[in-house]
Amino acid sequence: MKLFVIASREFKTLFLSPVAWTILAIMQLLFAYLFLTQLETFIRLQPKLAVIENSPGLSDIVVPPLFGNAGIILLLVTPLLTMSLICGERRNKTLSLLLSAPVSSMDIIVGKYLGVLGLLLLIVSLLTAMPLSLLAGGELDMGKLLANILALSLLVSAFAAVGLYLSTIASHPVLAAMGSFGLLLLLWILDWTTGITDQRSPLFEYLSILRHFQNLQSGLLNSVDIVYFLLFISGFLLLSIRSLDQGRRQP
Repeated sequence: MKLFVIASREFKTLFLSPVAWTILAIMQLLFAYLFLTQLETFIRLQPKLAVIENSPGLSDIVVPPLFGNAGIILLLVTPLLTMSLICGERRNKTLSLLLSAPVSSMDIIVGKYLGVLGLLLLIVSLLTAMPLSLLAGGELDMGKLLANILALSLLVSAFAAVGLYLSTIASHPVLAAMGSFGLLLLLWILDWTTGITDQRSPLFEYLSILRHFQNLQSGLLNSVDIVYFLLFISGFLLLSIRSLDQGRRQP
């Protein structure tokens, strides 16, 4: 399919520039530091945990904090990876060539989305290798690990969909990055008002991307949380396709 050709081209293009390699290197250093910090915390607390009934284990202390912090870091990084997906093509005067090719707007949007998502899922895979290394000398709750992998994968998929949409409507890559970060940050802290006002807002609770992410992290897989992410991703992809179609119809 044409969208897979576009996805493959986009994925390869990301690695032709030093940006992707630099981001991968920096993020691996950050993730390694966070991983070793959590592991050190477990080793320090282990004597106290040994005398507590039903105390949290290695997986509870290492995995959720590691993946939670990774989510925050990826919130900062994803807008940098998505800002030029469409906006960069427009500034380089190559978007008109792409639009004149015999490919649909859906192929272009979904192809570019899959391309950048491939890089983000590669980052998630490299992160996953760290807690998996603990199996060499200890036990790991694989159910909790898989739940966190699913949660982070859905989270970065949502981040990429937002970043792609902002890249479609923005006039400059920097504006796309700033807009993506602002919107994602708003959705991240949306439910914090509950703690400030001490009043629950069902609407804010449902719209909060952080709440759904943390629900999945806990290991309690709820269809509501998964459907939220699927609708979120689909919605922003449809908005991107519509925006590109409108630009295509303009003379």
